[in-house]
Amino acid sequence: MSIRLQKYSYRFAEQVLNSNLKLKNELEEIINEASSDLSILSRPKYNDLLKNSFTNRGWINQPDVFDQETDAYAKFDFLKERIGVEVQFGHPSFMGIDLLKFQIASYSNLNQIDVGVYIVVTNNFIKEMPRLYSNNSEIKWNGSLPFEKVVKYLPHVKSAIQIPIYVIGIDI
Repeated sequence: MSIRLQKYSYRFAEQVLNSNLKLKNELEEIINEASSDLSILSRPKYNDLLKNSFTNRGWINQPDVFDQETDAYAKFDFLKERIGVEVQFGHPSFMGIDLLKFQIASYSNLNQIDVGVYIVVTNNFIKEMPRLYSNNSEIKWNGSLPFEKVVKYLPHVKSAIQIPIYVIGIDI
């Protein structure tokens, strides 16, 4: 079985990414590469595979959002050529923090990114993974932030989150 990617473009994020089509395609290749064997994908394992795929392609792992050590502690998952990436397989309560990191890094004196990419799983992925791979007790996706929730939430924060965000939902 292979994955499908659901995509949502908030504030013309897809158009911004299309200006660097090579990196947009690279993002999808990284996700597909890390998803080659669904039967082994627990949340921690998937994060590790994505980390290896991103860093092997020159993405900076865990760069600081703020540029001074005395500033608040916050990190992106990955950064390359003004594209910030957050991978969120955890609880939906982290969504606000992740979106705020994108906003902070794009404005004010930080000016680090032009677009954020938010990688999550879909409701279907959350439901089907344990059913398809029930022999692997590590595969527990309940409680993960679903793509559908992010897509529903983003339009309601348009006055606070003004940076383009490209949401990628991993589906099966």
